[in-house]
Amino acid sequence: MASDRKPPPASGEQPQRAPEWADGLKQLYDSVVEEDLPDSFKTLLARLDEIDPRRGGGGGSGGGNSSRSPDDRGAQA
Repeated sequence: MASDRKPPPASGEQPQRAPEWADGLKQLYDSVVEEDLPDSFKTLLARLDEIDPRRGGGGGSGGGNSSRSPDDRGAQA
């Protein structure tokens, strides 16, 4: 029923306060964002940056050549 809905707050009213758990969730999120990346992840990112983009990175254990473009189908790596 439309009569069960609350009308929008008037322009002078204070907006509703967020639930109590919202502050804790925001604090948790902020602490995770501020954490340093683990060294193993930094190493992985550095290795990925070193890959030749022309190579396509298909030498991993992905098991396929899905990263190749249609123009590369006949080319041998």
